Amino acid sequence: MSSLITDDEISHETEIVWLEDVSALDYVRQSLDRLATRRSKPAYHRDGRMVGYALLGPSAKPSPSSGTWRRRVFWVLPHDRDSEPTGLYATGAPAEAVDPRTLAPGSKGRKTERSEGGPPSSAMRELGITLPR
Repeated sequence: MSSLITDDEISHETEIVWLEDVSALDYVRQSLDRLATRRSKPAYHRDGRMVGYALLGPSAKPSPSSGTWRRRVFWVLPHDRDSEPTGLYATGAPAEAVDPRTLAPGSKGRKTERSEGGPPSSAMRELGITLPR
């Protein structure tokens, strides 16, 4: 869950690899998964689809007990807003969701009005910024 991800856990990230254009996604879900490698594309075992993942640098150390690395994986589920715009998450977003535009290596990302499905703020309207729907 995004609120449970600490800066230390993602401090060794060097890149986020996007598997599709996420500019049209209001939010992506993120999780820290235990993976066998620090760099290759991870296997995906959830419903929905993986849209991205983080790569770790050479200073990242595996867990001494499992030999695995904790890496972020980004994904969406079949009932998320991109597939069902008027569904469960027409407004609001899941707890582990963040706006993909706020993500960078080593940065947890955050929720925004866009990811929450809300209207643009008055400041955004004054600047002429519109959100894709």
